[in-house]
Amino acid sequence: MAPHLLLVLRILFFLTGVSDTQSVSTVSHVSVKQGGSITIPCLYNQRYRNNVKYWCRGYNWLGCSAVVRADRPKTSGKTSVSDDIKQRVFTVTMTSLSPSDSDYYWCIVERKIKADDGVRLQISVTPGTPELYVDQQQMTGVVGGSVTVLCYYSSQGSSGKWCRMGGSCVAVGHYGAFDGTFVKLVQEQSRTTNSYVLMVTMSGLMMENTGWYTCEKRDLQMPVHITVYQSTTTQSTTANQNNGGTDEMQQEKNQGLERMFFYLLKAGSALLFLLCTFIAVVKFRENRHQDDTKDALTPESCFWRNLPAVCTKYLFPERNNNTLSVQHIMKESLQ
Repeated sequence: MAPHLLLVLRILFFLTGVSDTQSVSTVSHVSVKQGGSITIPCLYNQRYRNNVKYWCRGYNWLGCSAVVRADRPKTSGKTSVSDDIKQRVFTVTMTSLSPSDSDYYWCIVERKIKADDGVRLQISVTPGTPELYVDQQQMTGVVGGSVTVLCYYSSQGSSGKWCRMGGSCVAVGHYGAFDGTFVKLVQEQSRTTNSYVLMVTMSGLMMENTGWYTCEKRDLQMPVHITVYQSTTTQSTTANQNNGGTDEMQQEKNQGLERMFFYLLKAGSALLFLLCTFIAVVKFRENRHQDDTKDALTPESCFWRNLPAVCTKYLFPERNNNTLSVQHIMKESLQ
């Protein structure tokens, strides 16, 4: 579209206020600590899946300046953008924030034959403690499990809320459900600081619970993304996933060694049993042979077979140490 025509459409939109602004949504105001970072989700309608998205800075859309676009290098300075067309949300991440970054910004979807569609939000960077913040904006859980988010307030004021972006909310002191998942909110005062903590617990998680949520306090919101995995899926960072793979391989190796040791033990036991059986059979046959030999010996057989040592052992055991000649054996046996 020609720049001058686009400018005309923007002016017409600005004057008439006619636009599908409900087709793009985000938070309205976030507070961030100096030096920190923030990720802003911008939800959009299904029909904008293939449109270009961009992040614009300035109070008025008419005069805002594009900071980063999804169709160009997706990082500009300390700001980056990514577009998830399956979830229909593009996210903008700003890092190393300073008070000079405090301003109004726009989540905008570019349209070819109409004025661009977008929504405005405010980012406040403070050197002290933000009015509303969380420990981390990315949380994970497993199907059937639970996840707990801690939202911190600088003062109590009105009660906080937990909302599904683009959906319903649950307030402190009430119970609710998102897509069949139970939600409980408990607000407590910190013992060390003059601040309050909103503890949000979602139980019985389902895959449908994956998405963006917000802690809300008056006009402030803090977006939090919850990812729900199947119970067999590793829930960790890439480094932990690598470690998990190594641990799994080590575990399989250990199991293999245990199986090998078990089989060797069984084989050794079988061989020992066979060896003992063989020795017992040989001993039995030897004793049997000796008994048969003893029963068959006579002085005559000793004479004819000339077996003085054997005959002395079996016929005259008391003289076992002194082998008699066949003649002595015959002589003594005839007496």
